[in-house]
Amino acid sequence: MRVIAGSVKGRRLKGPPERSRRGKASVTRPSSDLLRESLFSTLDAMGADFSRVLDLYAGSGALGIEALSRGGGTCDFVERQSAACRLIAENLGLTGFESEADVLCMPVEKALGKLGGPYTLVLADPPYADDATPAVMVSLAESHLVETGETVIALEHSAREEPRAALGSFSLVKSRRHGDSAVSIYR
Repeated sequence: MRVIAGSVKGRRLKGPPERSRRGKASVTRPSSDLLRESLFSTLDAMGADFSRVLDLYAGSGALGIEALSRGGGTCDFVERQSAACRLIAENLGLTGFESEADVLCMPVEKALGKLGGPYTLVLADPPYADDATPAVMVSLAESHLVETGETVIALEHSAREEPRAALGSFSLVKSRRHGDSAVSIYR
């Protein structure tokens, strides 16, 4: 896994181990380089503003770090797993973005009430099997953390799942599939 473009282009990022110490498969599924490249090309073409980024279900932090590398001002990372929070901190250290970032180690549902908005770009890569995600994303879209017409929301999901036509007042503007994954963009 590497940073695709920007000020730290090509920098390798640490990913989650394939297996935990207890022999269970990792629950963090990093976005592929191809998917991130396509997502950020689309965001660039749309003229998305990277000045204040929120990376939800951050995992390794690769999406938010990509935004920072491409000129993002600040990024708040939200991840519930403490091991993944440590991984995000390590990757921020590897890229030199520690001062532009905050890592909140808590469930996204809880973080939505603690964060201050508005954000210009929200990146979300929730676990594909999480049944709570649709309600969380609608709560986000109806919160003070985003502004209709200003904020762009990019939601990664299973390619087997049809994207919602809207998240609150945010309408689907584009959806792209990449293998087993898809990214839907709302504005």
